[in-house]
Amino acid sequence: MFPSLWALNLHAQSPPAQISDIKSSNPQEQAEVDKPPAAAIKSEPEKTKKKSTTHRGALVPAPLPISSPTVGVGIVPGLGYIFPFSTHDKISPPSTIGAAGLFTNNGSRGFGVGADLYMKENTYEITSLYAHGNVNYDLYGSGIAAGLKLPLTQTGHVFRAEILRRLWWKVFIGPRFWTGQSFVSVTPTNSQLPPLPSNLGVHTTLRALGLRLIRDTRPNQFYPVAGEKLEFTSDFFMQSLGSKFSFQAYRLTFNKYHSLSKNQVLAFDFFACATAGQPPFYGNCVYGTKNELRGYTPGKYLDRYMSTTQVEYRLTLPKGFGLAAFGGVGEVIPGSSQILFKSDHFLPDVGGGPRFELSKKYHVNLRTDFARGRDSWTWSMGVGEAF
Repeated sequence: MFPSLWALNLHAQSPPAQISDIKSSNPQEQAEVDKPPAAAIKSEPEKTKKKSTTHRGALVPAPLPISSPTVGVGIVPGLGYIFPFSTHDKISPPSTIGAAGLFTNNGSRGFGVGADLYMKENTYEITSLYAHGNVNYDLYGSGIAAGLKLPLTQTGHVFRAEILRRLWWKVFIGPRFWTGQSFVSVTPTNSQLPPLPSNLGVHTTLRALGLRLIRDTRPNQFYPVAGEKLEFTSDFFMQSLGSKFSFQAYRLTFNKYHSLSKNQVLAFDFFACATAGQPPFYGNCVYGTKNELRGYTPGKYLDRYMSTTQVEYRLTLPKGFGLAAFGGVGEVIPGSSQILFKSDHFLPDVGGGPRFELSKKYHVNLRTDFARGRDSWTWSMGVGEAF
């Protein structure tokens, strides 16, 4: 699920009138007088050199190691390119295109490509994402099955596209479209298993039309030091579109940033999720994804409703380094007795980690987060801030 570029004319210090008035009866002396000043001769190579070192955008390579209780130990190789969509557009935020892969020791494999483009002086935003692969992970039981894990293998692909237009007050709004296919099966094991979800072993097509609304006043989407971001999405999965399940998914995010000093930022995040209808188990709100919150294994807590809030302190250090510390609390809430995996208690987290600047031009950080939840801990790496 990932926000302007900018000759050197050197002149002889002697006025042209003075040079032209100098005459000599000696041809060699006159040639020396007529020779252009050394500074003027030097200017052309310097112009060429300066032009050759001016780049339109910035490449951000990120081969990220991963150690996750969900998918195991491995690597996520990634490459991003940040650039202005038009060199004549000085208003739009920088656009981004990128690709990433997934290779872990538990057999999870995948790749994805995506783009987030701003154009026409910040009038339009177009985003797209395609991902394909297989992921091996665990779901956890509750009640009499508490402590039991259900090992699953999920294969498939997903594609999402959005076209947003700015209307007023920095508000963008527009339609979005989802389509994808999935097959979920149980990984062979000798362990005792919790009850199985009803949609295992079935090829599932999910297709939805939705809406995205966003208001973003951040001066830099990669490392915000001020402003705020409000985002709301709604997706309607319908059998009339070819979707196997009919359900609705709603997401609300609010982020606010306050600069404490030149190198200190305090960031606040609130997230809420709700589903309605009859979603597959993985269509519910899943705790621990999208950095909400970071101390939990995705798949351990999921249900119809979820809310989280967290605060993060960010410190910029010399030589491109930085530090962050965060804490938060959230909750998952059951909305129906038909949901298999439930938990309705509060789930706090606390953690922190170092940062390193991958792109000085756009202040894009490589982050490492160590987080402790109520009954688990995680270590993760990512490009860009958590929120």
